[in-house]
Amino acid sequence: MPSAKHPTNAKNAKSPKSPKNTRRVLIAAALLLGVSAGPTVLPATTATTATTATTATATAGTASARSQSQAQSPPQADPDLAAAMEAAIAGLPSADATAALVRVGGSEGVWRGSSGVHDLATGRAADPNARFRAGSVTKVFTAAVVLQLAAEGRVDLDRSARSYLPELVPASYGGVTVRQLLNHTHGIPAPDFPWTTVEGAYANRFRIHDPEEMVRSATAKEPEFAPGEKQHYLNIGYTIAGLLVERVTGDAYEDQVARRVLKPLGLRGTYFPGTDPRIVGPHNHGYQRMTLDDGTTGLRDVTVWGATDAWAAGSLISTTADLERFTNALFRGRIVPRGPVLEEMFTVPEVADFPTGKPAEYAVGLARKVLGGREVWGKTGGRWGYNTVIASTRDSSRTLVYSVNSTDAKGKDVSKVALKVMVAAYGLPS
Repeated sequence: MPSAKHPTNAKNAKSPKSPKNTRRVLIAAALLLGVSAGPTVLPATTATTATTATTATATAGTASARSQSQAQSPPQADPDLAAAMEAAIAGLPSADATAALVRVGGSEGVWRGSSGVHDLATGRAADPNARFRAGSVTKVFTAAVVLQLAAEGRVDLDRSARSYLPELVPASYGGVTVRQLLNHTHGIPAPDFPWTTVEGAYANRFRIHDPEEMVRSATAKEPEFAPGEKQHYLNIGYTIAGLLVERVTGDAYEDQVARRVLKPLGLRGTYFPGTDPRIVGPHNHGYQRMTLDDGTTGLRDVTVWGATDAWAAGSLISTTADLERFTNALFRGRIVPRGPVLEEMFTVPEVADFPTGKPAEYAVGLARKVLGGREVWGKTGGRWGYNTVIASTRDSSRTLVYSVNSTDAKGKDVSKVALKVMVAAYGLPS
């Protein structure tokens, strides 16, 4: 499997020669081989079906729930929630989405469901155990690793990013701290990419992006604002954070996530694709509405698409079962130790959002929403063809993980199916 770090333009890519790059190739290959058999399929009790290509499952006390909680399994979800969830994902494929995989957990009840199709060509039912592109949910994994290093005293959140990466972060951004990288208050703009439309992005889907080159592109520009004054959600802070992890540990970023998170939690369906544009193992196809070759607008299969432009900010591939296990472990202090360091993930800076002027919503890794009158913490993710969410109340009374194969997953408007699922789980925004 090709190296995931420091790739060059795809047209001029060469085999890595340095020992570190060679190690990254071997690590990426080992991670991929370690998960290629796919996640274990656990038993579930069939509930109702809505359409030919729709299935819904509700579980009470499965082996999965017991192994994750180490306690008595939560009860089956109440009928109202089950009905709302079934309605939220019914009728797929539709103009908005082709498939949906959903897992609700926590002490308030468990519900699992899937709807839609594996692909539009065959029309066969969506695989509920499929892998998918988790997009910016990757940031939560990255934040967790940096916070682990902070808990170990190897990273100081108040120290400047430049002090760790002096040759990469210029003096003009010398005041940006590690914490500001993670909570999006750094003021560093996005790097330049050779496209402005989804059609342009599709034409460049196999282009390989180097994280250091992306940082140089971004930091060559003027700051959007002084560090800590505002918040602007962008990938670049997490790209720098991934490089910081490598500098502090001397290991590949992917290896650190695997050693600290994936392996301890047994997340066998989760991996980093590196420069491989495919999703390896069982997966449902993703589609994007765009202008086609004949000039008409329609759906294009975008399942095979490189993710090196996102790297530590959004390249992870996972499953709903793995993300549910990760969410439970994170909120219970099993990944980042309980205390001040974990509280960074639940501390939103008191600044305004740069684009909108509204109050900031992002903490370190996670974001805060008020839904149904209570705080919900989580993270959304979007890659072309795939929308993802992990979410939970602080007490883990209700968790939600979904993958929705949205037909405009990176569009300005939230997927209607994804929004229905979120409202069914937690209620309307307050």
